[in-house]
Amino acid sequence: MLLAFDTSSVACTAALFDGARCIARRDELIGRGHAERLVPMIAELLEGRRPERILVGVGPGSFTGIRVAIAAAHGLAIGWGAELSGMSSLALLAAGAAITADVATAVIGGHGELFVQQFDGRTAEPASELRNLVPAEAARFATAPIVVGSGASALVEARGWGEAREAWPSAADALKLPEGLRTLAPKPVYARAPDARAREAA
Repeated sequence: MLLAFDTSSVACTAALFDGARCIARRDELIGRGHAERLVPMIAELLEGRRPERILVGVGPGSFTGIRVAIAAAHGLAIGWGAELSGMSSLALLAAGAAITADVATAVIGGHGELFVQQFDGRTAEPASELRNLVPAEAARFATAPIVVGSGASALVEARGWGEAREAWPSAADALKLPEGLRTLAPKPVYARAPDARAREAA
């Protein structure tokens, strides 16, 4: 069995797969409190079952949320002796959009910027690089007519055209991702340089 979960957004989402079939899922919009909700949610989902594989969302998205999920994933993998991999949180958004053409994903980041990336809606394969941009720049970079994610409205407003769909990742879409986007290293993808930098030695 495979357990997948993601807390990169206001959603706390987890899904359990038996082979290619999703046999249980939880999707809750909780805003804050991922650290308190995630492990009980997983326990409710598993009902005593122990997965052999874990797939965790690595972002980009909420700095705190990403770290909560990855820390939990590492702890569970050690405790269960399970194989651990990361998956793209933006690709999860694209996979859940159910669009057969290219789709743009836009997620609100820090400093008024957006995490943006385009995908082939049929395969969830990347159609562009991942960028972290202010809305005006994101408007020039993301050209797919439909934009999904927490930053969709901001991008479409800056662009002046297109359709915005507010959406969040769902772990139930994990196996829709191409292999390269669900075999990532289980470490955070921030898509921007950290605000704090080490001081150079004099």
